[in-house]
Amino acid sequence: MEALCAAWALVETDKENFDRYLTALDVPFMARKAAGALKPDVIISKEGNVIKIRSESTFKNHELCFKLNEEFDEPTPDGRKTKTTVTLENGVLVQRQKWNGKESTVTREVKDNQMVTTCIIGDIKAVRIFTKKN
Repeated sequence: MEALCAAWALVETDKENFDRYLTALDVPFMARKAAGALKPDVIISKEGNVIKIRSESTFKNHELCFKLNEEFDEPTPDGRKTKTTVTLENGVLVQRQKWNGKESTVTREVKDNQMVTTCIIGDIKAVRIFTKKN
């Protein structure tokens, strides 16, 4: 978990699959195009047993606060209301979202000093790469 606690800047996105992922989430066209064009910073921190993931961009900021292994209500940046559980599995932060009979998983892990974020719904997988900010 400690390796993930940092400020990260987006440097690479699989744009085609990210758009497919957002489409599968039912994100409207204009919001998908805006999200695909953004280069958010992500700040991950831990205070006691509470983890915070803050996403900052020129369009919208979003903060998620949670405890591992405890389900919580997550209002997502795209307007979904999900039941979410985050676990830590072999150093990988695994965020599982459930809503309206659908399920999405977002994993975050550090590989080669980069944070690799993988967004999955069904058979669609989009990868986003972040580097540490100084």
